[in-house]
Amino acid sequence: MSEMAHVNGDGRSVRLTIPAKAEYITLVRLALTGLSRLRPLPEETVADLKLALTEACTNSIRHAYEGEEGVVDITYLLSADQLAIEVCDEGRGFDHDPAEPRDDDELSEGGLGIAIIRSISDEFEIGPREGRRGSRLRFVKNLPLAG
Repeated sequence: MSEMAHVNGDGRSVRLTIPAKAEYITLVRLALTGLSRLRPLPEETVADLKLALTEACTNSIRHAYEGEEGVVDITYLLSADQLAIEVCDEGRGFDHDPAEPRDDDELSEGGLGIAIIRSISDEFEIGPREGRRGSRLRFVKNLPLAG
């Protein structure tokens, strides 16, 4: 497991790499809580972001590696007006086009995770990792200006 943080002109970013195991999701949520203290956010916003992040990580853990060992990379980028979170894995990737509606049978446990993330975020992207095997999910929450 590794963690890297740095400050650049656009804000603060943190990258966390965890084993693809459910017990590490708490660590991912704690990192978000810590980052949210750098720029105070409404409790409701933090709770929504934790839910979206949990769903994104759970999708990678459940579906990317099919029970094999793997990692999930989470990158947080906090700027003055938004928080962007990217969750990537090196698993088998997606067969389903997330822009297409799903049948009711496909909205099983975990099938609502993407809908939850979409409803919480102001921007949403999902697809293959660029130039690498695996999946990439990115969501952005616009933040009220600090005052």
